[in-house]
Amino acid sequence: MRTVSWNYETNQVEMIDQRLLPAVFEIATFDDFRQVARAITEMVVRGAPAIGAAAAFGIALAARQSPATDEDQLLADLESAAEILKAARPTAVNLAWAVRRQLAAARASRGEGVEAIRNRLLAAAQEIADADVELNRRMGFHGAELIADGATILHHCNTGALATVDWGTALGVIFAAHEQGKKIHVLVDETRPRLQGAMLTAWELQQRGISHDIIADNAAGHFMRRGEVDIVLVGSDRTAANGDVANKIGTYKLAVVAKENGVPFYPVVPTSTIDLELANGDLIPIEERPQDEVLCVAGQRIAPEGSTARNPAFDVTPHRYVTGIVTEVGIVYPPFVKHLREAVEKAQGQ
Repeated sequence: MRTVSWNYETNQVEMIDQRLLPAVFEIATFDDFRQVARAITEMVVRGAPAIGAAAAFGIALAARQSPATDEDQLLADLESAAEILKAARPTAVNLAWAVRRQLAAARASRGEGVEAIRNRLLAAAQEIADADVELNRRMGFHGAELIADGATILHHCNTGALATVDWGTALGVIFAAHEQGKKIHVLVDETRPRLQGAMLTAWELQQRGISHDIIADNAAGHFMRRGEVDIVLVGSDRTAANGDVANKIGTYKLAVVAKENGVPFYPVVPTSTIDLELANGDLIPIEERPQDEVLCVAGQRIAPEGSTARNPAFDVTPHRYVTGIVTEVGIVYPPFVKHLREAVEKAQGQ
């Protein structure tokens, strides 16, 4: 089933609770947009495309929650809900993108009545979700062109169906290569501090019968230096106009070591994650998450009492370390300033 979806019988948002995997598969339900915002913050749902779809459904939910009987009041309520949803996680650009798109849909339906606006927002959210699945599949098969039969792929964090509405971004490339019959092996970074690689990526690969080993994050350089890695694939929560990539903390270190060892490094990025309004990655806001994610493992404190921690959720990889960027309209190579803009324009024209 999809990571995030709308239940048309109950008019609720449903999400796979990713905090419980791989031990428990459970669907969480939400009938309040504030709950959706909290679910995004607390990482019930995670991954930039999935967050975007969740926020879109959150706006649709806010429209149904609003007691407004006139359009002006409904639009005012939606603006308030939008601010709450956008604040849930600041780095992933898909969240703000989806919210802006929903507000634009509401304004475009002005004059048709409040019920028409509510219906349009639900339809628009479903369009965002459906489009995500389709473009991820296209992106996966574009990226699969980079994967040789017998390749070993290093992957960081989780970028599969769980990070999107379905299929995935960087993991979607791996799934596509597997569907083509290529014999591949994946080295799965555990991805501290929340262990999305060990807990989520390994689970998704296991479900599909794809050969993999989980490795400690700090082992990645060892395998690259020994020539045991053919390509590095990662996702992106926001990509600047110049090709700088913000992704899960630890990505920058991987990119530097990959370049040092001549290993190609490819972020897999839907064009909705490309932020042409930001000239470079230094302008991307980096979310800092609670200290306990670093100080504790599986709910048990591992650090001495009194020790504190820093916990940036993302880092920025400068574009000079990026070999190319896989998008749903093809693989983009330097110069990124020119070619990323062309890719966005091509995607918008489809």
